[in-house]
Amino acid sequence: MSPVTLALVGSGLRGQSYARYAVASGLGRVTAVAEPDPYRRAAAAREFGVPPEHVYADWTELADADGRLATAAIVATQDQLHIGPAVRLADLGYHILLEKPMATSERDAIAITEAAERNGILLAVCHVLRYTPYTRTLRQLLESGTIGRLVSVQHLEPVGWWHHAHSFVRGNWRRQDTSAPMLLTKSCHDIDWLIHLFGELPDRVASFGGLTHFRAEERPAGAADRCLDCPLETSCPYSAKRLYLGCLGDAEKEFWPLSAVTEKHTEEAVLDALRTGPYGRCVYGGDNDVVDHQVVTMEFPSGASCSFTMSAFTPMEHRRTRLMGTHGFIDGDGATLRVVDFRTGEERTVDADPGAGPTAGDGHGGGDEALMDAFLAAVATGDASTLHSDAAESLATHRVVWAAEEARVTGTVVRLTAPGPALGPALGPASPPEAAATTA
Repeated sequence: MSPVTLALVGSGLRGQSYARYAVASGLGRVTAVAEPDPYRRAAAAREFGVPPEHVYADWTELADADGRLATAAIVATQDQLHIGPAVRLADLGYHILLEKPMATSERDAIAITEAAERNGILLAVCHVLRYTPYTRTLRQLLESGTIGRLVSVQHLEPVGWWHHAHSFVRGNWRRQDTSAPMLLTKSCHDIDWLIHLFGELPDRVASFGGLTHFRAEERPAGAADRCLDCPLETSCPYSAKRLYLGCLGDAEKEFWPLSAVTEKHTEEAVLDALRTGPYGRCVYGGDNDVVDHQVVTMEFPSGASCSFTMSAFTPMEHRRTRLMGTHGFIDGDGATLRVVDFRTGEERTVDADPGAGPTAGDGHGGGDEALMDAFLAAVATGDASTLHSDAAESLATHRVVWAAEEARVTGTVVRLTAPGPALGPALGPASPPEAAATTA
């Protein structure tokens, strides 16, 4: 097959990663770039060999070009900016790989879904956890009846203390008004993945959590506004100086998280960025307002239940999941699965080694690469079966996230009305709920 031509809309860290996987696989070729940051725009054009006439500072310029510049587009702009390019490019006939979350509001997500459906294009939201070797192995165990009927799940997303400080206290996702609630920006991955395992949408959702630690009331006496000036810096677990200088010399860490702080990977450049930019600020003195811990509980029409915990106060490592069935138990750590059979008493360990770590910098346990391969194959052949969800199913799982956040804010149990058909063991595309949620 000839490589699928790609327009890269947003050449930040996520956009770069997807484009690099596409090119490295030989299945994709970048033919146009739209990126407002001049450094990243020039770097992407140079890396992917994009001619100057197809390099744009704004996605609208790419959309206004004569004729389509590619068969598909990678839309990896900031979250609140997904709606414009996703709808317009769908209307122009581009197939779309859309970074998660698909949108920051239900209204925008509906508009994107409708654009994909009326134009008959493929649209895949980057729910990369669905595509990992670990998930594939776990799903095979569940579908084979190894533990009987799935009744209850406990799932932990260990965000990591330094990662939370980087992205959700100092970084672009620190505020709901400029981004979205953390459950959406960080954990729509996990809610989608859990629904993927159960094969059905929940009908009741509750949630608790808040911003407990990263606020002014928790600021230690004597702390300065910036880490470089702080007498407590050496003993602070959230020291920006220790975190970012420690990335120098490590290629993976220089790509992420350091490239979010400065494009120049020298000690002088890092110190300058920490002196003047947001990543050098005290974690107790910023303008962040997203939660640092949250619990979501879900009840499914089948009677099964699930609890999900997201916490900043952990190491950054693979998700951990306990799955309890009528005939057995599975305990997973992102790489291996401990399987206990109640009928025989047998206990075994199944190796599902992803071959990569859990972070964005190393490809989410193989999920980024597998998603890219599946999307390019679907576009090249016109066969959507390689994709594990479509726009409608992504809208449905995003609606669960919005319901959970409503439950947290209002202190109520939210009932999802008309949750739609069961997604089934193979989890093919599902229709979205007709209505979003009501408060019980």
